[in-house]
Amino acid sequence: MISTNEFRKGSKIEFKGDPYEVIGFQHVKMGRGGAIVKTKIRNLRTGGIIDTTFKGGEKLNTPHLEEKSMQYLYNQDELYYFMDIDTYEQFPIHIEQLGSSKNFIKENMVVKVLYYTGSPLTIELPIFVELKIVKTDPGVKGDTASGGSKPAVLETGVTVKVPFHVNEGDIIKIDTRTSEYVERVKG
Repeated sequence: MISTNEFRKGSKIEFKGDPYEVIGFQHVKMGRGGAIVKTKIRNLRTGGIIDTTFKGGEKLNTPHLEEKSMQYLYNQDELYYFMDIDTYEQFPIHIEQLGSSKNFIKENMVVKVLYYTGSPLTIELPIFVELKIVKTDPGVKGDTASGGSKPAVLETGVTVKVPFHVNEGDIIKIDTRTSEYVERVKG
């Protein structure tokens, strides 16, 4: 069981018979009544996102999820294929189930795949991943002191904001929880 007061980004709950992940929440104190928790939750089975409200302190079941380490192999159309590193079995996961994780996954990366009632639901990436910049504007001399940022396209195809001193070909560390640049990796 988990109380709505214990919600954190990434908390897993069971709601209307399906497993959900909390992707956003806000505690709101009502004038005369009790507090409520406005949440944005993602269905781990379908990938759909809904907004819902719970009473403050309401208790919800936590889904029984099983984790397996798996290696990402490739994607074909809207299916991403993973291999169980113990049994070598391959399983497809639909792109909608991956959510924003699809932006930071690259071939041969080992991730945790979450299972619910025997079927794969979604993946959990490492908190930090290292990806190569394939396209960005060159830094202009003098821009580095301004503290600004510029867009950069990573090897997975996602665009993130990076500081001006980072260039094409650099490998950078990204926080997968916030989709933000952390640092340039020394190569």
